[in-house]
Amino acid sequence: MLFLRSLLYNVFGFSSIIVAATVVLVTFWAPYRFHWFICLNWCRLAVWGADFFCGIKTVIDGEENLPDTPSVIMIKHTSTLETLWQVTYFPQTTWVLKREILYAPIFGWAIGLALKPIAIDRKAGGSAVKQVIEQGTNKLREGTWVTIFPEGTRMPPGETRKYGISGAALAREAAVPVVPVAHNAGDIWTRLSFTKRPGTVRFVIGPPIDPTTQSPKETNLLVQEWVEGKMLEISRVYQEKHTPAPEPEKDPV
Repeated sequence: MLFLRSLLYNVFGFSSIIVAATVVLVTFWAPYRFHWFICLNWCRLAVWGADFFCGIKTVIDGEENLPDTPSVIMIKHTSTLETLWQVTYFPQTTWVLKREILYAPIFGWAIGLALKPIAIDRKAGGSAVKQVIEQGTNKLREGTWVTIFPEGTRMPPGETRKYGISGAALAREAAVPVVPVAHNAGDIWTRLSFTKRPGTVRFVIGPPIDPTTQSPKETNLLVQEWVEGKMLEISRVYQEKHTPAPEPEKDPV
C-alpha cells in the first residue's frame, strides 16, 4: 500500500508539474505576477497531494517569529517537501540555486520564469557569493524574500555540513533579518527515496537573527547551531544517529 500511494503521488506530481510548467512557458510573455501565481498554486497542490495520497501532514511552530519585512530564509534541506512548502507559506520568495538547474528542459526553464531565481556558478568561489549579494539585495529591495539552503544540497537525515556563507553575507549587506527554519521532513520523505511514509512534518521558524551585530561567519554559526539543535528536538532520525548507544552490561565477576 505504501508503494502504491507513493506511485500515485509521483504520477500526480509529475503530471501536474508538466502542465504547470507548460502553461508558464507558453505564456512567457505574461507578467511575472502571473507566473508566480502558477508557481505558488502548483506548490500548494503538491503539498495538498502529499497529504491526500501519502498522509503527509504539516504543522508550523514559531509563526510569531516571522518578520514583517523581506528577510533571508535559511532552511534545512533534506527532501523535496520543504522546497514546496516554503513557497506556499512565506511571502513571495525566490531561491538561490545552481544555474545548471535552469538548463533542464521544461522544468528548469519554467523555474527561471516563475521564480526568477538567483542562479549561481558554485565553482566560482568568492564571485558566487558576490552574485548572491548583488542579486539578492536587489530582490529584497523589491520586496521579494530570499530562500537559501545553506548546506547547498539535500543532506541525508541526521547529517549536516558546513553552512555556506552567502546567506549571512547577503543579510548583512542588505541589513535584513535572517530567519532560520528547521523541520523533520527527511524523517518521512527521505532524500532520493521513491516511497513517502505517512506522518506529520513539523516546520519550526526560529527567532530572527540580526546580521548587523556580528560578522557573516558568526551569523552563520548562530544559524547552524539553532537549526541543528532544533533538529535534535524534532527529528527522530537525528535523535537515533546522535544518541550514544548504551554500554553493554558487564558480566558479574
